[in-house]
Amino acid sequence: MKAKPSLGVSALCLCLLALPATAQTMYKSTMPDGKVLYSTQPEPGAKKVEKMAPGTQNSGIQLSTPDQKRDLDRRESQRQEEASRRQAELDQLKEALTKAEAARDAAKEPQEGDFIGTARGMRLTEEYLERQKTLEANVQEARKRLEDAQQAR
Repeated sequence: MKAKPSLGVSALCLCLLALPATAQTMYKSTMPDGKVLYSTQPEPGAKKVEKMAPGTQNSGIQLSTPDQKRDLDRRESQRQEEASRRQAELDQLKEALTKAEAARDAAKEPQEGDFIGTARGMRLTEEYLERQKTLEANVQEARKRLEDAQQAR
C-alpha cells in the first residue's frame, strides 16, 4: 500500500511553486575588442555597460556612455523647445481669435453714418454690411487657423 502525501505537504509545495523567482539585475558589458559579456556586475574596463533590470519597464538597455546621455538630453531639450514653441503658437492663435471676435462684436451695433434714408425709412449702408462681412470672415479665418494648428499637434 502506497502512502499518500498529506494535504499540508501538497499545500506547502503549491506555495513554494507560486513564489515568484527573484531575478537579479544583469549587466551587458561591451569590451574594447567588441566582445559582449553578461554578468551580475559591470565588467571592469568595459567600453560600454548596459543595465538590464528584469521585471520592470526598464528591462531593456540603459544608457551608459556620456555620448548617449548627451544625445538623449539634447533630443529631450529639442522636444521641450518644440512643445513650448507649439504652445506659444497656439496661444497666439487663440488670442488672435479672441481679438477678431471682440472686433466683430464691437462693430455689430450700427453707428451714426451706418444708416441711409430711403423712401420707406432707414436702412444700413453697403459699407456697414461689407464691414460686418469682413469682420465675420476674419473670425472664421482665425478659428480655422487655430483648429488647423490644434489638429497638427
